[in-house]
Amino acid sequence: MAQPAGDHHRRDELVKRSRRAVQWLQPGLVVKRWVLTSALGLVMALLGAAIWADLKPIYWTITAIETLLRSLAGAGQGFTGPLVLVVGAGLILLGQSRSFGSIQRALAPHQSETALVDALVAQRRLNRGPNIVAIGGGTGLSTLLSGLKRYSSNLTAIVTVADDGGSSGVLRRELGVQPPGDIRNCLAALAREEPLLTKLFQYRFTAGSGLEGHSFGNLFISALTAITGSLETAITASSKVLAVQGQVVPATSSDVRLWAELEDGRRLEGESNIGKADSPIVRLGCTPPRPAALPRALEAIAQADLIVLGPGSLYTSLLPNLLVPQLVEAIGRSQAPRLYICNLMTQPGETDGLDVAGHLRAIEAQLATHGVQRRLFDAVLAQEDLASGPELNYYRARGAEPVHCEVEALRAQGYEVMLAAMQGKKQRSAGRASRGTLRHEPRSLALAVMRFYRNTRSN
Repeated sequence: MAQPAGDHHRRDELVKRSRRAVQWLQPGLVVKRWVLTSALGLVMALLGAAIWADLKPIYWTITAIETLLRSLAGAGQGFTGPLVLVVGAGLILLGQSRSFGSIQRALAPHQSETALVDALVAQRRLNRGPNIVAIGGGTGLSTLLSGLKRYSSNLTAIVTVADDGGSSGVLRRELGVQPPGDIRNCLAALAREEPLLTKLFQYRFTAGSGLEGHSFGNLFISALTAITGSLETAITASSKVLAVQGQVVPATSSDVRLWAELEDGRRLEGESNIGKADSPIVRLGCTPPRPAALPRALEAIAQADLIVLGPGSLYTSLLPNLLVPQLVEAIGRSQAPRLYICNLMTQPGETDGLDVAGHLRAIEAQLATHGVQRRLFDAVLAQEDLASGPELNYYRARGAEPVHCEVEALRAQGYEVMLAAMQGKKQRSAGRASRGTLRHEPRSLALAVMRFYRNTRSN
């Protein structure tokens, strides 16, 4: 005879509750110890009250247990032991399930209990992740961070503050604040808060006199900088609003302005102009010439398990960070593995004709200006050969080429070279079929970085 549907439903619900209760008993959630502590505290409190009232609790407790055991002894040890064990386990599971169900409904009423347990397990794994310092700027750094936050919550982004174009440039000129654009992108990439709040932070005004072209996040950070008196404090406050996983630190607190000397002898002033250079760049510098690093950046480098430079625009996002001598010295002192991530494509006006070796030579030449003769980044992560297609043709039509990597030649020079497919899957639609989408994909990029880190740990 078939069981009623209601019985099946109750049985399934009981099984689900039991599974959820067992999930709460997983090691590492730091929950069981406090539940047991509370239970022990309750027992001790009751015991203390009974002793105070001269109720002789220990005597009566032992007497009650002895009476219960004598009454159960007739059933035999083989029956009584398992029965008491099952009843005790059932009470633990019931109490665990009900207790944490109540906590879940109070703290996260719109989230399922299973999702809450999964979130705790995931957070425990992230808290045990490696200390990774990522140095750079632009969209490359934020792309890397959005992928790495799946592997660790111990992330530090050291961001260039040399931008003088777009919304950041306007705010820098009119308000006298450091450019917030790259910092805003990194905060959004590391945010754990509601997606709507992150979208608000990244929202860019498309109309309005004086507002058009500005992003809400840039205005927010600039206003906080004016209120708190420093960009560093403003970033800390913004990080709390967005529940940022890790920390974002400016490379320097100085008002840095870039300049570049070109092969034809000209000198360009300003980050936005350097990116449009029509002659190879032979030297990069900044005003003031030796900006000071922030203590938090130096501390993060000292504690790093992995230091990553890139991806990003070589002369306008990466090398400006190496114009801060204290950062260079801290990287040199670190015992952590150091990895340079090369771009997928060359950038017209900035890295025309440079292969991976050319990018590395530019980095070493920049470090030589600080008297650093040895390599700081002796491992490089580069893109596997890209297949021909409309995306590649789109870039080539605009003067960009894939950054070629001569693996054996670099290894002969002492570099550790790792190739990976980091562009991910290309997003195509009818309206964008001819547009290039050759950019680093967060998950593929982060997976390659973590594979490098694990390889260094196993060697």
